[in-house]
Amino acid sequence: MPKLIREGVTYNHKEILEILFDFSAFKDRVARKFKDLSREIEGKANEHELWVNLYLISSDYAEDSNIRARKQQQGEALAQKIS
Repeated sequence: MPKLIREGVTYNHKEILEILFDFSAFKDRVARKFKDLSREIEGKANEHELWVNLYLISSDYAEDSNIRARKQQQGEALAQKIS
């Protein structure tokens, strides 16, 4: 998510929609990858491919989280410069 949801912090309508859109897009990507994964391992006993695909999904999540954190930090730095 581009912003951490914390108690006592207010968000405008646009920010909430961005958070929900990002979450939905990520959820759809993960669901699609798991469907592909389930088709690949159907009828096979290949544990190695399962672990490789799970690793790829988790690394995608970590990469998305890092990118969002950087964007959030850049936005906060820009807001501080403007102030």
